[in-house]
Amino acid sequence: MTNAPVIAAVDGSEHSLKALEWARAAALRHGTGLVIAHVLPDHAQLYAGRRSALHSASEPEEYTDVVSERIRALLNGGGAELPEEVQYESLEGSVPEALRVIGTEALMLVMGSRGRGGFASLLLGSNSRAVATTAPCPVVVVPHAERAAGADEEASAGRVVLGLHAAETPDDVPAFAFTEAAARGTAVQVVSAYAIPPSPTTLVDSPFAVIPPEGLADAGELVPAEREMLRSQTERLAPFRTRYPDVPVEQAAVPGDAAGRLVTASRSAALVVVGRHHPRRNPMHLLMGSVANAVLQHALGPVAVVPALSDDA
Repeated sequence: MTNAPVIAAVDGSEHSLKALEWARAAALRHGTGLVIAHVLPDHAQLYAGRRSALHSASEPEEYTDVVSERIRALLNGGGAELPEEVQYESLEGSVPEALRVIGTEALMLVMGSRGRGGFASLLLGSNSRAVATTAPCPVVVVPHAERAAGADEEASAGRVVLGLHAAETPDDVPAFAFTEAAARGTAVQVVSAYAIPPSPTTLVDSPFAVIPPEGLADAGELVPAEREMLRSQTERLAPFRTRYPDVPVEQAAVPGDAAGRLVTASRSAALVVVGRHHPRRNPMHLLMGSVANAVLQHALGPVAVVPALSDDA
């Protein structure tokens, strides 16, 4: 249990309502509060500024946030279980900046992959990308219905998939994955990529093998690069196995394209967890790593983008 709330960013679109449902369930799993945040549209913010400047007593004190009112009505009349504490916040400013500020103390911030604006063909909206790149907390992006249509029907009950660079991914990333898996009562599948192909006959799109920890002792058929990657994984994951003894762990080492394998795994995953930045990039860099960007663009299920949160990361 944690005191940090789950924040759901909503704008009234069906995409954001799907993210709200994911956030509601996450808050219940983690035993924490739910904050529902709506960044007011430009015309509402202009109205508030005009009223403040004119000091007109004839004008209403506040601009009615119709999105917040609609969300309240949906939750109160929907019959779904709610966390003990639910708060509503109407925010001003740009969407990325307002959510960045409110996300400072959040367990995670959940939003849809596409909002009201933009082109319907876009896989990822500009606000979703900007928030995932700059927020000070993990950001979970829930795909819209058209993208999620390719996922398995039981994906929400599946494992948590972790993209791991064994030597360089900050501890915050596997910690988030294991915490989420423990809350769900499911396994963590760890996927790492290595540069050397296992053999000249291996097909790029061939399925990758998932090996349980006990299978590593008998890994004689693996190529050296794959064997070394799995051993590096095992060493890196040891502290998390100790901390989360009830979370099953599956390990996979794949040649070359980590992002493509994670997108494939998203079809049956409850959640895919990736680090925000390239391991060698400064954590404050404003560009997202290529793997995180590709997974956000194409995953069929929810994706958590985790920044380096600890001071020593």
